Amino acid sequence: MTDAPTRTFEVRHLQLARAFLAALAAIMITFSADHSAAVGLAVFSGFAIATALVFFVAAWLVFGAGERIPAVLLGIVTLVAGMITGIPPLRSTTLFFVTVIAWAVISGLIELIAGLRARKTGDPFARDAILIGAVTLALAVALLLVNPAYSLEYAIKEAGATFTLTGITIGVGLFGGYAAIVAVFLGIAGFSPRRTSLTPADTGVNASTTPTAEPGDAPARPAGETA
Repeated sequence: MTDAPTRTFEVRHLQLARAFLAALAAIMITFSADHSAAVGLAVFSGFAIATALVFFVAAWLVFGAGERIPAVLLGIVTLVAGMITGIPPLRSTTLFFVTVIAWAVISGLIELIAGLRARKTGDPFARDAILIGAVTLALAVALLLVNPAYSLEYAIKEAGATFTLTGITIGVGLFGGYAAIVAVFLGIAGFSPRRTSLTPADTGVNASTTPTAEPGDAPARPAGETA
């Protein structure tokens, strides 16, 4: 019996690709002085479209025929959200909150459910999917608690200037924080040692059923040798 071919691309490669894109989005928001709807939607659009392409590629290169559905669904939902927010004339505060919340709810549920189902089969990466799905749903809840029309003016005497804190500023900041969390977690998960367990099919030997030699037993014969 020959060993099953080893895949060139694994789940860890998908995690690292997602971590890189999330880190890029977090950096762009963190180091941008402008947290307006236009900037937030531009960053989200690039992040979503690139992440969707990663999902589509992973669906064929990483997952088997029976495991592709969650990746394809996540790719479709994320691509649609990225395309909608990628139209400059439509970018507004309302569009940011509506689109990002809808994307977070749908994609979060898809990933969470996929992770829970994978955990039943003993998939070592199920915990990662469950956590990312939960964090994505948490983003939706956090954005729902923000009033898009919120506005607060405050002054910093040391800077000698007056600033305005708005709902969209908070919303874009929350997305940036979410992207940073996803980047850190998936980066750690991707670089961690593979959490796989060998099965009898993988090794060709079932250690739990291999008899141990007892005193007085005849020596074991090599495989294929007859008495």
